Amino acid sequence: MEHGLTLITTIAAGFGLALLFGFFAEKIKVPALVGYLLAGIAIGPSTPGFVADTQIASELAEIGVMLLMFGVGLHFSLADLLAVKRVALPGAIFQMTVATILGFFLASSWGWDMSAGLVLGLSLSCASTVVLLKALESRGLLETMNGRIAVGWLIVEDLVTVLILVLLPSFASLLNGADDAATPLWQTVSYTLIQVSIFIALMLIVGRRLLPWLLWQVAQTGSRELFTLAVVAFAISIAYGAAVLFGVSFALGAFFAGMVMRESKFSQRAAEESLPLRDAFAVLFFVSVGMLFEPQVLIDEPLHVLSVVAIIIVGKSIAALLLVLVFRYPLNTALVVAASLGQIGEFSFILAGLGLSLGLMPAEGMSLVLAGALISIAFNPIAFAVIAPVSRWVLRHSALARRLETRDDPYAELPMSTERKYLKGQVVLVGYGQVGKRIAKALSGQDIPYIIVEQNREQVEDLRNQNVPAVYGDAVEPSVLIQAHIADASMLVVAVPDPINIRQMVETARTLNPDIEVVLRTNSEDEFALLREDNLGTVLYGKEELAKSMMQHVLQRFDPQAPKAPRNA
Repeated sequence: MEHGLTLITTIAAGFGLALLFGFFAEKIKVPALVGYLLAGIAIGPSTPGFVADTQIASELAEIGVMLLMFGVGLHFSLADLLAVKRVALPGAIFQMTVATILGFFLASSWGWDMSAGLVLGLSLSCASTVVLLKALESRGLLETMNGRIAVGWLIVEDLVTVLILVLLPSFASLLNGADDAATPLWQTVSYTLIQVSIFIALMLIVGRRLLPWLLWQVAQTGSRELFTLAVVAFAISIAYGAAVLFGVSFALGAFFAGMVMRESKFSQRAAEESLPLRDAFAVLFFVSVGMLFEPQVLIDEPLHVLSVVAIIIVGKSIAALLLVLVFRYPLNTALVVAASLGQIGEFSFILAGLGLSLGLMPAEGMSLVLAGALISIAFNPIAFAVIAPVSRWVLRHSALARRLETRDDPYAELPMSTERKYLKGQVVLVGYGQVGKRIAKALSGQDIPYIIVEQNREQVEDLRNQNVPAVYGDAVEPSVLIQAHIADASMLVVAVPDPINIRQMVETARTLNPDIEVVLRTNSEDEFALLREDNLGTVLYGKEELAKSMMQHVLQRFDPQAPKAPRNA
């Protein structure tokens, strides 16, 4: 009976300590993920006291990997990536290359072989999806331009890492120095790519039609638990089938299962229903990773740990910062992207674990990756907190930074050929996302002139090509609003939910044009109340406006003479 309770004991200890350490981590403003890793260290074989079953924990971790990758695929948005592709694609590849090279040479200086250095460098190159999304969401940055660039950058990193996970086993014999004459490397790699291609083709051609249809059939039963079961069953079954039939990793199979599931009209519900189970097994994944950590490495090799942390926090961040500035984005955008990506997480653990299992990297490497993750994730909130003061200090003390911030850019000012109707009495529309596009379409339909202010330089370039007046820059900056002729505008419409800069934006606009009418949007009920108290203008709260529209439709259906729902000013 005692042997039969090993699974329950491992799960109970893992969840219990993860809850305890995660709670205290959040209390001290550190991501809960740090607490989960510490819980794994506490029940691992390297610390005294209770030791959980590592084999069972490893199998639970595999399920965690499947569900984590399924979630990544479910939230993968090609549209988000394409919107920022010109900076995110080269940026992610450049940053990953820099981190990999730094990690490789660092490992070489320790006397490690080429394979260990390469795996270490790759493990340090990819940021954590969980940490980045939660960090941006908690600060209201997820839907801003800065947030979209960081997320697009992360999507590219994820795709590159998935490709590495697929190809790494094929290169293992070469990296280990083995010479397998019976099976040439090119043949092994070709066979692997063919298998992966067949799997991807089946998922994109058959899966994207079959899975949404099956999900629809299950949804028609009206059973919530059956729907949740179907989502989880699809994720794990496809991941397992991909591994058995095509030799594809569990991670890639689950990722494509999520991508295909996104094609269904029930993708949002699938994400919500599977979230509790995904979160639970993700916790066990991080706990099991923590069990592999050797705390002794902090005492035996403190300089190795500090070097790894320096690559993650300093090396990766500087690489991202410089490249964003090269692409002519503002200093604030560069700092946000640098802070977002200056950490590592789940993909790093998966890569390091694969390298460990293939004999490409010593156990010390896994401990160094874990130490780097713990420290960089714990430091991440501090990195975000210092963005504003660092930006102000740099601009105050660096003439070069000020020149870069104010450098000539053809898209930062309206062309001389702009028609007069756009320069007086126009609407200044800040943000050209999903909401901004609808507002612009409505204004065009009524022949109301408007100028768009957008932080996505690529978007401004596309708008200019369509002869739409648009200015590139951050509307918080007076120079940007001046270029949009805010002094002669009749209305400022802020279509981006930016709780950090929105007050400064409105104050700047009213300084330049005291009589301008201001319309704001927000997705936060608390922010909605604060903005109204500050009397910043007409504030629209998404959920409340939706409720008003639905209520008005119902009232008009039963009483066409019913008064319209009042608007909050």
